[in-house]
Amino acid sequence: CRSIPKAFLKRYQMSETLRPVRHIVFDIGRVLIHYDPHIPFSRLIPDEAERNHFFETVCTHEWNIEQDRGRSWAEAEALLIGAHPEKADLIRAFRAQWRDMVSHAYEGSVDIMLDLIQQGYDVTMLTNFAADTFKEAREMYPFLKIPRGVTVSGEIGVIKPDRAIYDTHAASFDLEPAACLFIDDSQKNVDGAIAAGWQAVLFTDAGKLRADLKRLVSA
Repeated sequence: CRSIPKAFLKRYQMSETLRPVRHIVFDIGRVLIHYDPHIPFSRLIPDEAERNHFFETVCTHEWNIEQDRGRSWAEAEALLIGAHPEKADLIRAFRAQWRDMVSHAYEGSVDIMLDLIQQGYDVTMLTNFAADTFKEAREMYPFLKIPRGVTVSGEIGVIKPDRAIYDTHAASFDLEPAACLFIDDSQKNVDGAIAAGWQAVLFTDAGKLRADLKRLVSA
């Protein structure tokens, strides 16, 4: 008889061991709302190459993620201004112009989240976000107040994909990890959730998310 391909067996075995999804957990940035620091900085530094260099060497992703971990903006700005005093105004602009970076909601995925809540699913959010900017985001986008709750990295001092943030979220909202479905735009954060015993999918657009939910979540 013909042998069954190992890849098929692995997928079959995984599908057989998945727990029914009872908790749906959304990331926020680039899943529910847009985030792009180039929006305000395209006005402040019109030259694209110069702007990219600024983000690669001054206000880097690694610098910004520490605010998501809980570092204050005052400390963050002082650190960079000490190293780049000639860029002081641009460094301060990163926080001052933050609202322009979160320019719009992703209506398709927001509609999906609200539909799930209306259908009675348990929906929470788990996000890498500075504590103060998240408060502003909730005022800008009131739908962020609708899910049952949220874990904000800047409030607890831990960021995705650290295992502790997934465990903290599950404990805070009494979630069974194996029955959680996490939705995130970062593969490393998806992998972190899976390592914590969750189910997880990579968000790319609302159409794919609907297909993933149809496949994984009981109607």
